[in-house]
Amino acid sequence: MAQNIVTEEKVIEEVKKAVAETLSSDPSGIEADNSMIKDLGAESLDFLDINYRLEQTFGIKMARHFILEHIEDMFGEGAAIDENGQLTEKAVLFLKARYGDKFPGFSAGMDMDEVPSLFTIRTMAGGVMDILETLPEKCGKCGSASWKADGGVKVGCGSCGEAAVYTTGDDLIKQWLSKIQEENKSC
Repeated sequence: MAQNIVTEEKVIEEVKKAVAETLSSDPSGIEADNSMIKDLGAESLDFLDINYRLEQTFGIKMARHFILEHIEDMFGEGAAIDENGQLTEKAVLFLKARYGDKFPGFSAGMDMDEVPSLFTIRTMAGGVMDILETLPEKCGKCGSASWKADGGVKVGCGSCGEAAVYTTGDDLIKQWLSKIQEENKSC
């Protein structure tokens, strides 16, 4: 179900806030297209804290593993990253199918350590929005379709108050990979 309860602007605002709190910086100095690593100085452990903050804010479960790890798990070791730590053709196919033209820099042979620096506030917000888009049509507890957002971020049933349950980030990545695999039988 396409949800229209939590806006992309609100998600970007909350991602900026989570990043600012994690990095002890001023949210007004953070732009949606800032690289999390290059522009803002985030490190791998910071992503865990940011994800936790976003989970608490939106009542969701962010992905615990990056898409490249899921490719390796689903399609075998070496499917995404070769023995030299570089992206494979298959990884690039999946990344481009998943992210489109948002990252024109994806190419086979790219060092896997360069990939995280391509992610921005906007792409992180996109990940949150993707999870929010899995909002069920009706409440699993009472069957009502009257969703509402508390403070514009955390969705619950307007009838019984039950918190919305979403597909987890990891399950969503697995679904995308299976779909892309099916669409590109040569993978």
